[in-house]
Amino acid sequence: MNAYIFPGQGAQFTGMGLDLYENHSLAKELFEKANDILGFSITDIMFEGTTEDLKQTKVTQPAIFLHSVILGKVLGENFRPDMVAGHSLGEFSALVANGTLNFEDGLKLVSQRALAMQKACEIKPSTMAAVLGLDDEIVEKICAEVEGIVVPANYNCPGQLVISGEVDAVNVACEKLKEAGAKRALLLPVGGAFHSPLMEPAREELAAAIEATQFNVPSCPIYQNVTTTAVSNADEIKKNLILQLTAPVKWTQSVQQMVKDGATSFVEVGPGKVLQGLVKKISPEAETSSAAV
Repeated sequence: MNAYIFPGQGAQFTGMGLDLYENHSLAKELFEKANDILGFSITDIMFEGTTEDLKQTKVTQPAIFLHSVILGKVLGENFRPDMVAGHSLGEFSALVANGTLNFEDGLKLVSQRALAMQKACEIKPSTMAAVLGLDDEIVEKICAEVEGIVVPANYNCPGQLVISGEVDAVNVACEKLKEAGAKRALLLPVGGAFHSPLMEPAREELAAAIEATQFNVPSCPIYQNVTTTAVSNADEIKKNLILQLTAPVKWTQSVQQMVKDGATSFVEVGPGKVLQGLVKKISPEAETSSAAV
């Protein structure tokens, strides 16, 4: 069975999507439509912008979403997932891929999500850190013991977990994690504490937008970050998508469940190969590839 997987923030690069735009009329039409919907020329930034330009949350999230979704559209009949999943932001791309959301609504939600997260980041100084070489249980225990807000945010693969929270609490947790034997515990260059309780203002804002959006019956199940299990019910998908902003991304557990449910091939749709690397660490026997036109 084919599992199609969609990357999240961090996979962006200058020039992303330019080959699609130049070589496929459908891609060009969708990119131009995106410029109209967003109210600024995201294609200029994607194709020619600096790394700094691309790093702005309001740009990064729609850019990665557009690359993934438009690549899937261009593939047309060759795009045949039996199941889908996305890492954080990638979950929105996955929901367009399986027909739960249409292109326009998906892009509007991603743009609103990015702006809401940016605002939440500005309310309180916060950050994230990557922790390498420790069991998840040890990381969870140490985070729970630290004063202030610091929580596991991304379960990326065995031995790689990202924590998220208030700057001071994350710094204290990093020191304690190193003492406990972490190979590394290093701060990430991000704008704030994604997938933590500090994203509550963004969650409330996004919840209203999601509730007001039409969600269709998907063509295949999505394995959502919050539950890690196959979901095909539109109302349940909505609920999990709203919870996602303040809950951890359980990528390890999602991939394990997909394999258990019959996935043998994982196709990454979008920029980069980060997810393929994580899948190989989670399930070494699984085949991985990048979607290509």
